[in-house]
Amino acid sequence: MRKIRWGIGAVAVVVAFAFVMPLLGGGDGDAASSGPVPGSCGRVEGNGDADRYEIADCSADTAGVKVAKIVPEASRCPAGAPYTTFTSVNTLCLIPNFVEGSCYVRDPRTGLRKVDCATAGATRVLKAAEGVVSCGDDPTVRYPEPRVTFCLSRPL
Repeated sequence: MRKIRWGIGAVAVVVAFAFVMPLLGGGDGDAASSGPVPGSCGRVEGNGDADRYEIADCSADTAGVKVAKIVPEASRCPAGAPYTTFTSVNTLCLIPNFVEGSCYVRDPRTGLRKVDCATAGATRVLKAAEGVVSCGDDPTVRYPEPRVTFCLSRPL
């Protein structure tokens, strides 16, 4: 009878471990259960006081930002670029999740929103490139981490 109890106890521990580890960010959990990491995408929603960061697939139209770096304080985001920050336990240094050829407008709730390029005030991403590239006379936004350049059109 004792062996049966030990066997049942061991199975219960293994099942509990398999369930709890992904919730804690270990094991084989997906990105959503382990939290944001550099290179992952998401969206920020809210009105300033109650902002919320949600992980999203980078190919989703709702994924307006990409995590560039995770730091303990907002003042530690790399200097010299217009990073957006979101702070909870740590600070996420965020860059736009721009897709070359797509258009965006500013949105008071989400920061940026992907729209049809015929939308008034939309800005088109002419080039989204790794490293430093020339954009000619077009408006340019560069980030040092990750090293990326966005060439933009003027708003329509």
